[in-house]
This record gives sequence, structure tokens and C-alpha cells, in this order.
Amino acid sequence: MRLLSHAHPYRKKLFSQPLEDLPREFQPLEKLVYLTPTMEIHICEEYINFKHRSQHYHTMSEESEPQIEGSASPRERILVHCDLDAFFAAVEILHHDLDPEKPLIIGSDPQGGRGRGIVSTCNYAARAFGIRSAMPVSEAWRRCPGHPFGPGHYIRGSRGLYSRASRQVMQILKEPAQHFEKASIDEAYLDVTEKVNGDWDAAYALCRTLQDRIENEVGLTASFGIAPTRILAKMSSEVNKPKGIFRILPDEIGDFFEGRSLREVPGIGPKRATQLAEWGFVTVDEAYVLGELALGRMAGERFAAWLMQVVDGKTSSEVSQLRSRKSIGKERTFSSDQTDHEAVLEVLRSLTERVLKRSKEMGISGRLAEVKIRYTGFETHTHGRSIPVAMDEPDVFLRLADHLFATNVQHNRGLRLVGFRLGQLDMPPTRQSMLLLGEEE
Repeated sequence: MRLLSHAHPYRKKLFSQPLEDLPREFQPLEKLVYLTPTMEIHICEEYINFKHRSQHYHTMSEESEPQIEGSASPRERILVHCDLDAFFAAVEILHHDLDPEKPLIIGSDPQGGRGRGIVSTCNYAARAFGIRSAMPVSEAWRRCPGHPFGPGHYIRGSRGLYSRASRQVMQILKEPAQHFEKASIDEAYLDVTEKVNGDWDAAYALCRTLQDRIENEVGLTASFGIAPTRILAKMSSEVNKPKGIFRILPDEIGDFFEGRSLREVPGIGPKRATQLAEWGFVTVDEAYVLGELALGRMAGERFAAWLMQVVDGKTSSEVSQLRSRKSIGKERTFSSDQTDHEAVLEVLRSLTERVLKRSKEMGISGRLAEVKIRYTGFETHTHGRSIPVAMDEPDVFLRLADHLFATNVQHNRGLRLVGFRLGQLDMPPTRQSMLLLGEEE
């Protein structure tokens, strides 16, 4: 028995001739057996045909309204995601006049491979050795020893340098944007729809101009993604890194996801990808062609509905500086100063898991991860990073918590408190009254 779906142009590529292209007298007789606001299931002797009603009617309405080629429709936004390439390492290389071709590792003192601490970040040359953010610095030394045993160059890092460089870049990015949102110290979203008058080619040229200005005025390189939604813009900025630009037009979304790994989609963590791989689905198109109903039975209705929206280009296109003040979080105060940052990171991971467990129980999700760090003397810093869409996947926020802690902790200071907070919440109205603010332990 065959599975067919011909509502979305992307699915047509799976078959040699779509059903609607057949002469009416040769089209098989279908019987409607299941109907929801978003799904129709028809059966006949040879196949089952899944029709996504919202996609079908949306496609028909678009075809009935002629559009000027290369311009955005009234419903389409042109969003840009800017991601600075290996930002922390690039700033240190620029400031200290280091060789970018040599491995640079920023983090705790490795003490010749015996140090206790973590890697904050590293440059692309160090990543070739398998080094990554939040890795124990002793493991980084084993993979890429420092002088005189190997090519690695280890430094502590300077937070003040990063803040100054970030401010310079963000000021450049704000100028052409109708709406601007700083997602973290090294990335931002821009809505340039009005600036380029809905012209996607002009948006590409604008990104090239911004890219050149950042390099000439600040000395850093950046990658840009252009797309109609936040999550697609985020994904496209990763395609041609470093110092690349990639654009996804509205009618190219299906092509973009063809053969693309599920792990490349922001919000799909290792556990979810492994779960789907056990069912035999590794790429986005393999999962998408199942349809929302079948995928929901395997991975959950909420995830299935979300993935369909991602591939259909129907996720959020909002860019805003406004932040929801509601959040859910947990903190841990230590009885004495903690200098073992590896141990503190494990505590942070435990707190993150507990926050995400509670969010799932309450049926809420969030788009902002915040890590709170308090040093000896009660000096407190909060570091945040937002993701394109609200999620409740623990794997996603565990990776964000690791990154935020590793890239921001001051390695030469003792810690008195660490905490994790989930913000920019998306929740049903019936759940809002249950939300407790500023929860501590």
C-alpha cells in the first residue's frame, strides 16, 4: 500500500506524477475516512492519501493572488540572523595579535593537563582537535597540549573585551533594522522587510554591506542568514560559516530541508534525534513526509505539530526587544566558595533538568535561557541566550546552560551561587495563574 500526500509542493517530488495531474477519468476513487481541522485521510484499494488541509488551502489562496517575483507578500517578513564567527576567540586573537591558524583555547588554567576547570570557547583551529565549549580543560590539553608539548595556546580571557566588541557590532546592525533583537552577546535578529521594500535581493546586498562594515570597523567576521522565519534565519546563518551569507526564499523551504539532518534544526536535541533514528528517520524530510498524525504517534503531538510548522515556514517571524517578565527557575547557594568549576557545572545541569521537568509538568515552554552566577563578595551576573522558538526540550537548554556558564564564568574567582532560569514563556492561559516567579532552593 502506498502513502501519498499532494497538498504541499515539497511532497510532489516523492512521486513521478502527482494525483492531481492525472486526467479525471483515471483518478482512483477515494473515500474520506478521517477529518480534522488540519488533516484529511482518504483511502482506496491501492493507497492511503494524507491531505494537510491548512497547507492545501494556503497553497490555493497563494496561487489565486499573483505576486511580483522577488518581492515578499504582505504576510511574509524578511528576517536576518547575524552570528559572529567564533566570537570570543576572534576577539582575543585580534586584541593579542595571535595567529588565527594556531589552536586557541580560552578557559581555566590547564596546569599542564592537571587543571580542574572547563573550556570557555576556542577558535576553529582548536575545534579541529575535537575541543568544544564546556569540555574539561584537562581533556582539552590531552587532545591539544600547549607549549612546549603541542601547538595549543591557552589563555584565561577578558570579559570586558567581549562586551565592547559586541556593543560596536550591535550598533552597526541596529541601523538598517525596522525591528532589532539582541539574542546574545554574539548574535542578533533583524527585520529588514521595510528597509529593503520586500526585495530579497536587496536583503542579500544589505547583509553583504553589514558584513563588510563589521570586518572593516570592528575587525571581526560574521555570518548571515536570510529567511522568512526566525528558525530558518538561524539555520541559514550556519550554512556557509565562517563569513558566509545564505538565503532561503519562501518557495525554497522544502528544498532546504531535503536530506537535512534532524539534528541541524534548533530545538531538536540528541535524545529526540536518537528516538526518531530508532524508528528509521534521520532527516527532516523523512520525518515530515509521515504527516502530523503518524509522527505524533511516534514523537508526541506537540513535537509533530511544531516540526510541520517549521518545514511549512509557519513558525514565528516576530523580532522584538520586549521580554516577558515571567520566568521559572532554580538556584543553589553554596555553603563555601567553590573553585572547582567542573563540579559547579554539574550542579547547574541538575538545576536545569529540574526546571525543564517542572515546565513540562505545567505544560509550558520557553525561548530564553538564563544562567545566574554569584561570586565571592556577592557580585552577581546573569547571562542569557534566546532561541528562535519556544521549546521544552531538556537537551536544548542543557546545551545552552553549558555554553552560557562556560563562556561567561570568571575562572580565577570562587563561586557562591549558580542558577538557571527559563524565560519568555509560552503557556496556555489556564496555566498562567500557576506560575511561581523567582523560585529558589
